[in-house]
Amino acid sequence: MARTVAILGAGVGGLETARHLRRLLPDSDRIVLVDRGFDTSLGLSLLWVLRGWRRRADVQVTVAPAALPGVELTRGEVRAIDPEGRTVRTSAGDISYDALVIALGGELDPAATPGFADALGDGSAHEFYTLDGAEAFGRRLSGFGEGRLIIAIAGLPFKCPAAPFEAAMLAADALSSGDAGRAVQVDTFTPDPLPMPVAGPAVGEGLVAMLKEQEVGFYPGQAVASVDSARRELCFADGRRETYDLLALVPRHRPPRAVAELGLSEAGWIPVDAATLATSLDGVWALGDVTALMLPNGKPLPKAAVFAEGEAEVVAAGVARHLGHAVPERRYDGHGSCYIEIGGHRAAKGEGDFFASPAPVVTLHAPSAAFHEEKRAQETGWLRRWAG
Repeated sequence: MARTVAILGAGVGGLETARHLRRLLPDSDRIVLVDRGFDTSLGLSLLWVLRGWRRRADVQVTVAPAALPGVELTRGEVRAIDPEGRTVRTSAGDISYDALVIALGGELDPAATPGFADALGDGSAHEFYTLDGAEAFGRRLSGFGEGRLIIAIAGLPFKCPAAPFEAAMLAADALSSGDAGRAVQVDTFTPDPLPMPVAGPAVGEGLVAMLKEQEVGFYPGQAVASVDSARRELCFADGRRETYDLLALVPRHRPPRAVAELGLSEAGWIPVDAATLATSLDGVWALGDVTALMLPNGKPLPKAAVFAEGEAEVVAAGVARHLGHAVPERRYDGHGSCYIEIGGHRAAKGEGDFFASPAPVVTLHAPSAAFHEEKRAQETGWLRRWAG
């Protein structure tokens, strides 16, 4: 009897799950992948757009049907998920499923920070977590001659935990590349005590040292309360106010409405079993940024594409076994790596075991041109794979 697997979201996790599943399931089993537009790019590419090393056409690809033979690509908005009825309601129609994979990611919520939407509107503030935002911020940087640039994190959690600090170092690199040198002070503000605190104090302190080497200021423990675009001030929860000439703020993140309405956690993210990515709902898995996967130290696994990619094979095997196919069990091991751009076509690399107990064991390797090339190869491989 033919069964249907519905996969919601064509980001890294959804695409990779569909690819692995098609290899595991017989042709008679239907795989339906739902996404708004099937336009994809990697987060690392946005930073290079910001820096001026890439254009939109260089980094964005529309997933070709030929890249996923045997998978139905359905364009539509996910409006509701009915676990009891085993149905997904989309703008393209209802989909009944025998197994469901939720890979819808996290959404940006600029309106959650008072004043930020106004600052985006008048051009005094930017974001770089979308392709449009990275392009606009990059253009603004190219004409920014003097003053103070603040890059801040509006709230936790947020995806790509190294990205705000990479953006700061790449901005500093861009602003120092002219003959006249840099007349701009670049500062970073974060609610965390260190960058990437889940990776441990040694990694965080190593990143602070890199920021200092690039003459980027680091201000920890600063929770953003609001943005005053008229005064060009960033306001913090403790009453502190910092003046800026240009602001780039990582927007607050929220789960998609259809996910939040499931009510699986107070914040709306989906709790999953760390080893299998199974949810508390029968026949439903979730992976990537939409999940809340807790580590032995009580912190959540970072929201990053590298983890979604590793989780996809585990989810695909779990789904296949659920449908009764003789597929070996896979368990997610929590290993991951991250490249951290510092400018000058050089990058550091952090890698390790995030499931280690009592805390992740992560090594931060010194910056090199070789790591930058590894990151470039990762981007090239991704674009070629999904262009079909």
